[in-house]
Amino acid sequence: MQLTIECKSRDPKAKPNALRREGLLPVVLYGHQGTESVSLTVDQKDADLLLRKAAVNNTMIDLAIPDMPWNGKALLREVQAHPWKNTVYHLSFFAVKAQDEVEVGVVLNFVGEPTGVKNDGGVLNTELNEVTVKCKAIDIPEAIEVDVSGLAVGDSLTVADLILPEGAVVAGDQTQTIATVLQGRMAEAGSEGEGETEVVIAAE
Repeated sequence: MQLTIECKSRDPKAKPNALRREGLLPVVLYGHQGTESVSLTVDQKDADLLLRKAAVNNTMIDLAIPDMPWNGKALLREVQAHPWKNTVYHLSFFAVKAQDEVEVGVVLNFVGEPTGVKNDGGVLNTELNEVTVKCKAIDIPEAIEVDVSGLAVGDSLTVADLILPEGAVVAGDQTQTIATVLQGRMAEAGSEGEGETEVVIAAE
């Protein structure tokens, strides 16, 4: 997913609370000039729209700063929100080049109905809903599709089984389990009852 947002340079004397009262959200951009950061503002309404679609460390954003001027690609690095009002009060972006390698969190999208669930009363147990992927900034996948339709009861998928875009790798333990089909309770109850013989004692 690719999104666009426009920011403006922030007056260093401007107070964050005063900006928020004016409908502006304080923003910081890192990485566009080495370790140097720049203070910006963005319209609160534009930020709200962005956050409906963007995910931290996952979504590539086209960031425009006309009054610097600067245009480039950035990742949303941090969203600071009020602890109980649930209102956003600060954003951080990290500038990246299209060919730079980045590590991002990517959601797993499970598709299909396992044969063990459909035919044998099993239960699909998902242990991971997201993995960290290392890839070029231009190749960040919106999600990774995981087909579980071939899983029978007792079968499982691991990180190593994921089908990734070319050039992308998962950071971390490749043997970690993603999903398993467990035996359902009804099936367990049925297996426990099998083989039992009713004993009848004749009256003397």
